[in-house]
Amino acid sequence: MDASPVAERKIYVLDTNVLLHDPTAITTFAEHTVVIPMTVLEELDHIKDRREKPVSREARIAIQMIDKIIGAAAPHEIQVGVPIPGTALSGLLGKLVVYPDQLIQENDDVPFLDVTQDHTNDNRIINVALRLQREAPETVVCLVTKDINMRIKAKGSGLEHVEDYRHDRVLDDIDLLSTGCQHVAGDFWSTVTDVDTVRDNHVTLHRVSREVLPDAYPNEFVFDDHDFLAYVVNIDDEHIYLRLDSRDNLMNKRFWGLAPRNLEQAMAMSLLDDDSIDMTVLTGPAGSGKTLLALAYGLHAILEQKKYSKLIVARSTPPLAEDIGFLPGTEEEKMAPWLAAFDDNLEILHGTDACAGGSIDYVKERANIQFKSLNFMRGRSFNNAYIVVDEAQGLTQFQLKSIISRVGADSKIVVLGNLAQIDNKYISPLTSGLTYLVEKTKDYPHAGIMFIAGIVRSRLAAFAETHL
Repeated sequence: MDASPVAERKIYVLDTNVLLHDPTAITTFAEHTVVIPMTVLEELDHIKDRREKPVSREARIAIQMIDKIIGAAAPHEIQVGVPIPGTALSGLLGKLVVYPDQLIQENDDVPFLDVTQDHTNDNRIINVALRLQREAPETVVCLVTKDINMRIKAKGSGLEHVEDYRHDRVLDDIDLLSTGCQHVAGDFWSTVTDVDTVRDNHVTLHRVSREVLPDAYPNEFVFDDHDFLAYVVNIDDEHIYLRLDSRDNLMNKRFWGLAPRNLEQAMAMSLLDDDSIDMTVLTGPAGSGKTLLALAYGLHAILEQKKYSKLIVARSTPPLAEDIGFLPGTEEEKMAPWLAAFDDNLEILHGTDACAGGSIDYVKERANIQFKSLNFMRGRSFNNAYIVVDEAQGLTQFQLKSIISRVGADSKIVVLGNLAQIDNKYISPLTSGLTYLVEKTKDYPHAGIMFIAGIVRSRLAAFAETHL
């Protein structure tokens, strides 16, 4: 946002779901005024006490953030505006206002939504924005909410400015999401005018100008229409360092008896097997083999290479967050309905064994496979572990950060997700934590990403993904 005089400050009214999506959202509106309706505080208070639910932690953090800003401010100061530290832009600090919306009554001069309806809280928050718009006609008053229907209701009620929360967007178009590989049309070497070779730990690297691949990033694969295939090992201010590879070499990789079925799977397997990469992010449509590859490498690394002592599988879906507490049994037994996909993939790896059931149970025990709810991962540290987070497309950037920060020494984490299957009503492909993770970590030298486009599950699955 551009710097502006105090008189031109905008007013942003935040909905509860914005603070649950990003508990630090209050600090992202620069020098403008952020209004928190009393109804939002009441909703946060109700949500923070929920047991074993991901949003309860975010609610508590948001409340603590508000309390830290308000501090010892007097009641009239809170209603006028308390400065928000760290938001200075051209010498101006943003302001935080807590608005007592319970005092708003129906007024003929202001469009008013009936708060006796089922969506009473949404209507109260909209009424705050409508009242502020009436009181300050020269000021831009904007309601910020991730609820699409609430945005429609607000516009229909006469509110001129309504927005989704966009601060966490790292892309304007999901088609621009990094894929982990770059195709160069024609012959790659024909685009290179100057190249030399250097040695790095007994590996020969080809050094070319950054102008040849201006959008390249570490741990990315580059290939052309002929036989050229290379891996970006390092990038500095002027040069890109490439390690030449071949399609045949990649396609000959094997994990726990599993062979790649296309080049993208082969490149993903190479990233998984790279000890310098602590985190691998695999995206792609259903049936592309993400989960199978991650599981096969985990068994290979634990049982054959002895790299890790355990395999931790975590999966998050909205039903999991809502229903896990009502299912009987241990944590693993409660997780079973949502982690059946891993049993299916174990059956693929051992389905031809003489006693498939016995082989699967044996592998689970020997590999020390542990199924975890994401709720139980927070606050822990996982050392010497291979961690797989499946169905990550429904997580926010804040949730993914809290999970990845749990990874301890000598561990590797693999994050899987399909951005076409988001079932969180407040998250889109552009605002998914998975999209944020891909774009924010692609330049990190110890992270690798790969989009696997080919659907190998079945020809029917491929048809369904593209035509239904």
